[in-house]
This record gives sequence, C-alpha cells and structure tokens, in this order.
Amino acid sequence: MKRRAFITLLGGAAAALPLAARAQQTMPVIGFLHVGSFEARANLVAAFRLGLSEAGFVDGRNVLIEYRWAQDQSDRLPAMAQELVHRQVAIIATPDNAASVAAKAATDAIPIVFQIGADPVKLGLVASLNRPGGNATGISYFTFELGPKRLGLLRDLMPGGADIFVLVDPTGPIANAALQDLAAAAGGQQLSVLHASNAQEINAAFPAMAQKRAPALVMIPAALFVSRRVQLATLAARHAIPVIYTSREFAEAGGLMSYGTNLADNYRQVGTYAGRILKGAKPADLPVVQPTKFEFVINLATAKVLGIDVPPTLLARADEVIE
Repeated sequence: MKRRAFITLLGGAAAALPLAARAQQTMPVIGFLHVGSFEARANLVAAFRLGLSEAGFVDGRNVLIEYRWAQDQSDRLPAMAQELVHRQVAIIATPDNAASVAAKAATDAIPIVFQIGADPVKLGLVASLNRPGGNATGISYFTFELGPKRLGLLRDLMPGGADIFVLVDPTGPIANAALQDLAAAAGGQQLSVLHASNAQEINAAFPAMAQKRAPALVMIPAALFVSRRVQLATLAARHAIPVIYTSREFAEAGGLMSYGTNLADNYRQVGTYAGRILKGAKPADLPVVQPTKFEFVINLATAKVLGIDVPPTLLARADEVIE
C-alpha cells in the first residue's frame, strides 16, 4: 500500500471512532469517587464542576469526569478505587472520608484531592497540613471537632441539662473520634448513643428515641446521613425530636438546626485544586485547606411544627433563618 493511501486510510479510521473514544485519547480524565449517591449530592457535584471551570476545565470540552458512586455501601469503595487506578486517570477526587482512605490505599502515584471531615494526618493521607508530602491534598474541615459547638447550641435552645441522644454511623472512619470529643464536651450530661448504618436502622432509631422520651438529638457527621437527610428530617418531625445537624443541607431539607462548614464551597475547592494539578501543580506542594467560616442555620418553620420557641438570642446568632 502506498504511503499516501495508508495515511488516508488511517485518518478515516480515526474519524470513524466514536466521539467519546477519541475525546478520551486527548483529554485528561478525573476519577470522582464517593461512598454516597449522586441524587443526594447533585448540588455538590455542580459546585465541584464550578471549581474545575474556574480553573479552566469543563467536562466534555477539555477534561472528562468518570464518576464512581458506592450507593452508601462502603465495602464497594476499594474495588472502585482500583478501577480508577487501572483506568489510569489523571486525578482521583474524593470528597468523602471513606473514599479518600480507599483511594490512598489503592495508589501512591495518582494525585488525590480529598474533602474530609477528619484529620488527614491521622488518617495517613498526608504527612502534615502545610506540607502534604505525598500524592494527596485537599480540604479538611475537622467536622467532628464541631460536635461540642453543636451540643452547646442545642443546650441554648433547650436549657435544663436533660440527657442528649446521639445518632452515629459506626462504620464511618471518624465515628469514634467524634464520639470521644462529644463525650468530653458533655461534662456531667449523659449521652445516649444509637447506631444506624443503613436506612432501616435510621427508621428504627427514632421510635426507640421517642419511646425513651429523647429531649434532643445530635448528629455525628456521616455520608450516609447526608444521603438520608430528608428521611431524617421527616422522622424527627414525626416523633417531635429536636435535632441539630452537620450542614445546611439538612436544614434546607426540613431539619431544625444545622452548624457546620459550607459543603458546596468545599466541593468547589476540590475542583479548583484538581484544576491546579492538571495544570502542573503537585499535591505535595499544595497545603491542605481548612475552612474558616462556619454556618449556623435555623429552620423556623420546623421549630413551629415542633412547638419550639427559639430564643431571640439564638435567632440573632444564626447566619440564616429559614421561614
């Protein structure tokens, strides 16, 4: 075959390739790994994509994103992480505690950008916050350390020193540390701990609390609870249990109060860091970001349903009141 004919044939074959296949040959691929589900985090994924676009990358135009959702089954994460490693993605974004640990166990070469509520040093993700020193960096908001603050806000809402119930997903990687911090802050106040690691156990927990006349409930941060936030808010209203949650998404779904970092902004920063790495930055040189702003949101409509008069002093401290 003559050289010109061969080149023409080769070009025709390339043109015949599906568009997605040709795009994958020329675009970097970001693997997105999460223990939860997309349906519960559509707004957060949009924030991640916004961060990428701010860095100059748009999905389908000059970068591709491959999503792996474990549907709240953490035992699926190691295999999903290995899939992304074998796919030879350019970066693995893990805006979730369990996914971050799984990705780090799967690779020490592919850059990882995490968003976690735990200490990344204690989890073995980085050597230090200022100098990560390896293939991982991202955002850490130490959400379990906010437990004492949430407990204090609940006391301000319902003074009197009554015992407090705590709902925790025992399979979460920060569950024990979060409970220890909360117990230390409780002082002489009794904490009654209930476990829930799936939707059925969440359903069972609220009648049990109602039977014990639970005066109030504190949530320990967990990806499962974010996924089931509508279920949690509905059950709390049905059984008339005041609850303080871990982020504004819960209050927007009908929860009474929330205190925590802005998750959407955290996801946006994950996208921004991923973009910087695509441009040549090394995770080892990008310090772990720690948010400095935390939001206190009160759903006044839910308070009225529960028959709770929120003290004016507490309303004045809220960053947002949902009417």
